[in-house]
Amino acid sequence: VIAHPKYQESKRIAIFLSMPDEVQTEEIIKDIFKQGKECFIPRYKPQSNHMDMLKLSSAEDISSLALTSWNILQPSDDDTAREEALAGGGLDLIFMPGLGFDKKGNRLGRGKGYYDTYLERCMKHPRGKPYTIALAFREQICESVPVTENDVPIDEILYEDC
Repeated sequence: VIAHPKYQESKRIAIFLSMPDEVQTEEIIKDIFKQGKECFIPRYKPQSNHMDMLKLSSAEDISSLALTSWNILQPSDDDTAREEALAGGGLDLIFMPGLGFDKKGNRLGRGKGYYDTYLERCMKHPRGKPYTIALAFREQICESVPVTENDVPIDEILYEDC
C-alpha cells in the first residue's frame, strides 16, 4: 500500500479504522502522518446512510475517539471542530473496506450504502471523485458480487499476491 503510486502522490487520504475481521489499517495511518499527508476517517450517522470523512490530527488522536454501538471508533456527533473533507479541499484517495469484491471493481459492503452515498457526494465536489482502493484479503475476492444501480465501482482492489 505504502509503495503504491496513487498513495505516494495523494495528499488528502480517507481511510477506515479497521474492525478485527478487516485488513488492519493502523500502520497505514501512522505512515500517512509520517509522510505529512492529511488523514480523514469516517463518521457514520446511525439510522441513515450518511457518512462524513473527518480529519484526524495525529495517529494518537484515534485513542480519543468514541466507540459506537457497532464497535467502530469514530468522532462523536458533537465533535464539530474537525474538518470535513468535502467542506474543505476534497480527497485524493479513499481506502475502502468491504466484505467481498470481484475483479470488475464491484464491492459488497455491510448493506447501508455509506460509501456509495459518500462517493456520490464526492462527485459533486469541485475536485471530483477521489481514486478508490479497496483493502482485501485474498479470500474476499469472488467471481461476482451482487450490485444495484446505486453501487459505485471501486478503481482498484489490493490484496496479497494480487
